[in-house]
Amino acid sequence: MPSPVPDPLSLDLYHQPGHLIRRAQQIAMQLFRETLGPDVTPVQYAVLRMLQESPGIDQVTLARLVALDTSTTADIAARLEAKGWIHRELLPRRQRSLRLTAEGQAMLADFVPHVHALRQRMLAPLEPQEQAEFKRLLSKFVKLHDASDA
Repeated sequence: MPSPVPDPLSLDLYHQPGHLIRRAQQIAMQLFRETLGPDVTPVQYAVLRMLQESPGIDQVTLARLVALDTSTTADIAARLEAKGWIHRELLPRRQRSLRLTAEGQAMLADFVPHVHALRQRMLAPLEPQEQAEFKRLLSKFVKLHDASDA
């Protein structure tokens, strides 16, 4: 009996980089919620961490640094301000300067041990060498694609 002829249009979904990246994102989001709770999203956390590193940064620069469009960044900033975690100050030309509030700083400080636990949970299934290689390749992938977008 002859072996079946492979379908040239058939692709193994679990060998497709886009599908694997989407699944990795889903897993990362689930682990984030389980470890850090429902009060902050990963994107909100990224915005808060960037504001911690660069107090007073303007909203447009913040958007670029966390790889978001400006309207999404404005929406997130409004939500974080409503939670009392940031303060937005109007600058000339309708720009806004953003800073963490004392409550926002305290919330981030409380998150530190949970963020370490999250990183451990995400990487624990991999051997130490694999963890380093995984992070190296993810960073390279993002940097190369960020550079091609510029």
